[in-house]
Amino acid sequence: MFRQSKSLFSLLLVAGLAPQSFGQAHDVAVTIYNSNLALVRDVRQLELRKGRSEIKFQDVAAQIDPTSVYFSSLTSAEDVAILEQNFEYDLVNSAKILQKYVDQEIRLSTKQGGTFTGTLLSGSGQDVILQESDGGIKIVSRNTVDNIAFPSLPQGLITRPTLVWLLDNKKAGKHQTEVGYLTGGIQWHAEYVGVVNEGDTELELAGWVSIDNKSGATYDNATLKLVAGDVHRAQQRLRKTYQARVQALEMSAAPDGFQEKAFFEYHLYTLQRRATVGNNQVKQISLFPATDVKVEKKYAYDGARDARKVRVNLEFDNRKTNGLGMPLPGGKVRAYKKDDDGALIFLGEDFIDHTPKDETVRITIGNAFDVVAERTQKKRQSIGKNTWEETWEIKLRNHKKEAVRISVVEHLGSDWEIIRKSHDFQQKDANTLEFAVDVPKDGETILTYTVRYNR
Repeated sequence: MFRQSKSLFSLLLVAGLAPQSFGQAHDVAVTIYNSNLALVRDVRQLELRKGRSEIKFQDVAAQIDPTSVYFSSLTSAEDVAILEQNFEYDLVNSAKILQKYVDQEIRLSTKQGGTFTGTLLSGSGQDVILQESDGGIKIVSRNTVDNIAFPSLPQGLITRPTLVWLLDNKKAGKHQTEVGYLTGGIQWHAEYVGVVNEGDTELELAGWVSIDNKSGATYDNATLKLVAGDVHRAQQRLRKTYQARVQALEMSAAPDGFQEKAFFEYHLYTLQRRATVGNNQVKQISLFPATDVKVEKKYAYDGARDARKVRVNLEFDNRKTNGLGMPLPGGKVRAYKKDDDGALIFLGEDFIDHTPKDETVRITIGNAFDVVAERTQKKRQSIGKNTWEETWEIKLRNHKKEAVRISVVEHLGSDWEIIRKSHDFQQKDANTLEFAVDVPKDGETILTYTVRYNR
């Protein structure tokens, strides 16, 4: 591709392609959802003429859903009506300018110092083809072009995505206007960092919010709101439309950080200060400062999932009495622990779902190195036409220097009955049992049970 010279950019400014101020942004608010969606509210002061006129509203997101736009005059809503709306996104670039100048005269210079003037016949391939004034044809490779000068600005090109409205206004003068729209290309997620203490009994947990903005717009000094929850989005054959109806229910306090409240069937997190979210930027903001949380390390074995591996989980209660009590948006949790020399060691990571307050959070950290399991079907016999029995044996071996308790999960079929067992169990649901099995240090415990099926 060829380079554009400074003279080209100067020409664009003189010709009117430079950004024009159609009302300065007065107040911007952005509500961001987990699902690659944001609602933008932009309040600006516009000078409106009486009668019908065309207004250009710039600095909107490139990934705007034009069908979602609403406009209102806060000064005199009953006097201003939109008759027509267009979304212009034919943004200026060198290739488009060349296309607009086919059959018109341009001047180009090469890196070797040559200058050529003529009628542009083609500029869409690897070469620029000119017809010179004497009728000759000049073919110049794009790789050798240093700059191109155009005598005037081609029509229909803009520098930024723009909404163009045809308005019918009964009250001339300055109007405070409100514009809102939905856009894709922007989303957020939560991330948590936890440091486990030496005894694995406490977790120093901090929460962060990461905002990824690829919507094609920068939201300067904006009011920032984040919605956690699964918002239904209607799918159509040719386009997507979005709608969210919300109702504030309850507010909780958070100084200068995020303030959380229930919002319809979601939770809303509002930053208590303004922030700028730049285009093509990932911004991280503290969700809550580090807090000490009581945590339990638990071992779990599910032979249907892995025949030998015993998982290690960290569990904590999301309660005020445990240093939390705030609805936690879904995201990734990373766990660390300090070595004897103070160096942090990465233990593992897991995703959590949106978790209400007063619920338990369970994080899978990894598999135990010194605790192993072995699951074997010892017997299967028919005792009737539609009845049979299965006997299972699960060996749990602990090579650690301390005893451990392992939650053993077993999945059964339908119409079952446990007729013999070595350990008590809890029935988690219609087909799931959970045994709590203690295994001594450097020892082994064998769990057995026999299940009878009737079909």
